[in-house]
Amino acid sequence: MKICCLHSKAEIEAFLRKNVYLHIYSIGDLDDFFWHDTVWYAAKDGDDIQAIVLLYTVPPVPTLHAMSEERGPMAELLRSILHLLPGRFHAHLSSGLAEVFDEQYEFEYFQKHYKMALSDKSRFRDVDCSQVIRLTANDLDQLLRLYEEAYPGNWFNPRMLETGQYFGIRQEDRLITVAGVHVYSQKYKVASLGNIVTHPDYRGNGLAKSATARLCQSLTESTNHVGLNVKADNEAAMALYEKLGFEKVNPYYECMISMRKHGQ
Repeated sequence: MKICCLHSKAEIEAFLRKNVYLHIYSIGDLDDFFWHDTVWYAAKDGDDIQAIVLLYTVPPVPTLHAMSEERGPMAELLRSILHLLPGRFHAHLSSGLAEVFDEQYEFEYFQKHYKMALSDKSRFRDVDCSQVIRLTANDLDQLLRLYEEAYPGNWFNPRMLETGQYFGIRQEDRLITVAGVHVYSQKYKVASLGNIVTHPDYRGNGLAKSATARLCQSLTESTNHVGLNVKADNEAAMALYEKLGFEKVNPYYECMISMRKHGQ
């Protein structure tokens, strides 16, 4: 098996398209909007790619995507690039890959998640979205305040507002619900939902459902594949997404990984 760094978008895309929803984040990161913040490693058998790892380098903490249907080639690839990885990073790992890091790294947390795919595009069409507005850069301060109060510790890059794919609901000039994206690419026709939250004082009124439905309506105008990631124990969120036409397609694990200190 040959380990190499990839630079051809077409070569990477051809492999990732074999399982779009497993790799939907990585496909979206091929877009020029994200590409300059990415590093791609591959395991090849001759000219055939067997596994791809993406390192998304945006601070403060890089994110490693190691998603694969086959453990063997991916585990070999990860072992080969351990010396190239940062001292601390967030990771999305398919099942059975955590042990690759046991000797040199430790896990700050390790949580099971599911990837979900939008498989029924009829369910969100009839949802009442009359209260929902499209957010812009002018809404950034209110958006950050909502995340601080209702979703502390979430990953949000203000640049994502430039996609035009953030929607919210206001009451009394206060942003109380938002639904947005982690990944969006018109060129590659993919999107992944993220940063969806309602302020605790307003939950239970279907506001997140309305905002997410409006987001899905917008995304399906410009993309072919819409997915999302959700914690396995967040039954309320999964029930909401299923009502909007999503289904579970792949389990995986999200974790924070740090280099072991000498002597541990």
